[in-house]
Amino acid sequence: MISKKKISIWAIAIFVSTSAVAADFVNVPDLTSTQIVEKNIAARGGLEAWQKIQSMVWVGHIESGKASSQSMPFVLEMKRPNKTRFEVKSQSQTSVRMFDGNTGWKLLPASNGKPEMHPYRSDELNFAREGQGIDGLLMDYKTKGFQVALDGVDSIEGRNAYRLIIKLPSGNSHRLWIDAKTFLDIKDDHLFRNLSGQTNSVSVIYRDYKTVEGVQVPFMIESGTDSAKGTEKLILDKVLLNPPLADQLFTKPKENGWHSKASVDIQSQNPLRQTARPERTMPGSGGG
Repeated sequence: MISKKKISIWAIAIFVSTSAVAADFVNVPDLTSTQIVEKNIAARGGLEAWQKIQSMVWVGHIESGKASSQSMPFVLEMKRPNKTRFEVKSQSQTSVRMFDGNTGWKLLPASNGKPEMHPYRSDELNFAREGQGIDGLLMDYKTKGFQVALDGVDSIEGRNAYRLIIKLPSGNSHRLWIDAKTFLDIKDDHLFRNLSGQTNSVSVIYRDYKTVEGVQVPFMIESGTDSAKGTEKLILDKVLLNPPLADQLFTKPKENGWHSKASVDIQSQNPLRQTARPERTMPGSGGG
């Protein structure tokens, strides 16, 4: 039998711990959603600095939560308003996903060793069309047609954070947590529906911010879904601002195996000569 003394000790411990958490939240400045957004934009480098960025390239590697998985080099190329190209190499095979703002394509390895082109599924298209683009959800959010509301204060990985609800024109929404001290993004949760109609929750955590030419960029991004075991980490090795990226990079290649010198070589992870002229590579040779 548990003694009354032990029960009272546990009760006191619980009271002290909850009171400490409550007191910690009291120290969080009482701000409106508008004020939080303004501080977030300022902390990230300012609206004007971000608007000057017309293209951005991330070069890095992916670390999976699976112990057997190897580090996979990747390149993510982004161009306004919402063009993306993601190229990742796993062992000797390269996969590419490209989105021109309206239509998406996937270049995937096949069993015969040659890459095969597939269009985005409807759920992938919806997900890509609601992408955050170069500057994220809050930067110039009114122009994008987003609505932002303050939903409370939480503790995320030991840090007090404002919880914002961001409603998109489509009706979908994100929950975004902003650090109450640094005012940088900490975490983003949102739902997506796959082709079979199942709804999954995606959770993204931003870490290791660094200054790149006056703007703040997270150099570690950890993501996972409620239907997958473990998480994946995108580790950035370098960030390029305003490299010239041809529009054709983000559209369906005329034939499998075309690769552009406007990309960054994911094998050496060094910028190549930035030109818009495409270079043809043999199918299956690793070109995107």
